Amino acid sequence: MPNFDFVTDRLATGGDLHWREDRALADLAGLLDAGITHIVDCRMEWNDEEFVARHAPAVAYLHAGVDDIGGRQPDWFFDQGVAFALDALAADPDAKVLVHCHMGINRGPSLAYAVLLAQGWDPIDALDAIRTARPIAAMGYAEDALAWHHCRTGAGDFTRASDRRRLRAWRAADTLDVGATIRGIRAAEGTELR
Repeated sequence: MPNFDFVTDRLATGGDLHWREDRALADLAGLLDAGITHIVDCRMEWNDEEFVARHAPAVAYLHAGVDDIGGRQPDWFFDQGVAFALDALAADPDAKVLVHCHMGINRGPSLAYAVLLAQGWDPIDALDAIRTARPIAAMGYAEDALAWHHCRTGAGDFTRASDRRRLRAWRAADTLDVGATIRGIRAAEGTELR
């Protein structure tokens, strides 16, 4: 079963294809069965562009790789990923976009958050939708996505301050132990290797 969850009927977020080729082929088949037509890969450390092109050439693929370093993500990352996703969704009413990173905890869900913001979602409703769909989504770069959105939409000072305050309150009320989540995923990966 591929590692992703639908946030909306047409936007999904999650983790990458399995590292073993047989499992990656099964994951890719699962993505195709779910109707995924476009992939935005947020990993700097790796990408599956050639693999997807070879085994699913109809799937459009954007490698918009950034590091998961805990610092600020650049605006170009949001510009590229959001434009690709919005163009895909606008061009084809049957298009479904997967935005993913390695584990589906920070980079992929943060970019999916930016897509929802660009679609006009309320910032907190968008966070709730992603966390409901994917409970392990920490969206560590949501603040960067929100700042990007404010800049691109020309939001005023009051809106910026209010949205930042609401995001801080959401984080305080809806905490996620990212370290424990990563350790759990790593433990499951380690078990699989044995």
